[in-house]
Amino acid sequence: MADDPLELREIASGAPSQPTAPVASEVVTPNQTVRQPPTRAQRITLGVALLVVVWLALELFSSVLAPFAAAAVIAYALDPPTTYLTRLGLPRGVAALSMILGMIFALLLFALLFYPLILAQIGLFVHRVPQYVHLLQGWAREAITDLQASFGSDVVNNRLRDLVSSQAGNMLSVVTSTLTGVIGSGMAIFNVLTLAVLTPVVGFYLLRDWQKVIRLVDSWLPRRYAGVIRAQAREVDRILSAWVRGQAMCCLILALYYAVALTLAGLDLGLIVGMGAGLLSFIPYVGSITGGVTSIALALAQFPTWRGVILVACVLIVGQILEGYVIYPRFLGDRVELPAVWVIFALFAGGAAFGFLGIMLAVPIAATIGVLCRFWLRRYLASQLYLDPPTR
Repeated sequence: MADDPLELREIASGAPSQPTAPVASEVVTPNQTVRQPPTRAQRITLGVALLVVVWLALELFSSVLAPFAAAAVIAYALDPPTTYLTRLGLPRGVAALSMILGMIFALLLFALLFYPLILAQIGLFVHRVPQYVHLLQGWAREAITDLQASFGSDVVNNRLRDLVSSQAGNMLSVVTSTLTGVIGSGMAIFNVLTLAVLTPVVGFYLLRDWQKVIRLVDSWLPRRYAGVIRAQAREVDRILSAWVRGQAMCCLILALYYAVALTLAGLDLGLIVGMGAGLLSFIPYVGSITGGVTSIALALAQFPTWRGVILVACVLIVGQILEGYVIYPRFLGDRVELPAVWVIFALFAGGAAFGFLGIMLAVPIAATIGVLCRFWLRRYLASQLYLDPPTR
């Protein structure tokens, strides 16, 4: 007689009784170790350690990293057209070499076309420095005389007037001699030559192996967070590529416009001032302010009447209208989620911390920090820390 209820059910249903397989328990051999999930402290320690290593590398090798950072920027900018050439059937190495040679040819063509004009205008500026010093001293004396007439000789005396007028000329002379010394110093020439020779070579190898490097870094991602990291990396790439390529187009168009328009307006140094204002426009407001102040000051020193000054001012106003309502909305638009104040702070902070290397790395780091801040803000707004209602 079957006393087991299971056996009674099986007899009632007519199903044959099957032996029950024993449950296998997981046995850990002495040579095996139980893998424990990483703790939060371990993750935080790993992140802090990576940041410290990167910071120390930048501190120790900032003087030699500039060509490599410039090569990385070139490889990042030229990767899309290189990938397009590979899809057409060219080997990756041939496509990378073609893009690097094309870039070098474009730079050499630019140098051959504009170098004599730029050199002539620099010589003209150096030749006119004494004239600018005399005009600045006269303006300073007149300003002090007006102040003396307004506030009396007890507040503004003749000694202060002579001191201000002499120091105004000395400041301009010091700036000119400093620029001449920096341009002509052997170390500056060596650094420029190193940057010009080493950057294309490193850029070629980085561009050729760019996809391999991306796959290698992707294979190092922690499996648990790989999807989240890839999503944030794609967001950084979207913002950064839009900023770099859009800003490059805006700078070139503005440099061409200001150089041609100021030259046609009759400003003797319009070529270098216009090109400088356009190329500096990647720093929000800095290019416009620098170009505007310099152009108006040179126009006041050059033209005997207000007609030339007003014409230069009109060129600057039209440039601002084109920049704000045509060029920037067309090439940047709303794709770049980098506020102007954030870009200015990043550029100046990077330059103060690591010099020229910091300026090159400022925008990528600023874009990355912006994406991470928006990601954590979204997580915070969706968390119970934010949604938890107040207690009554």
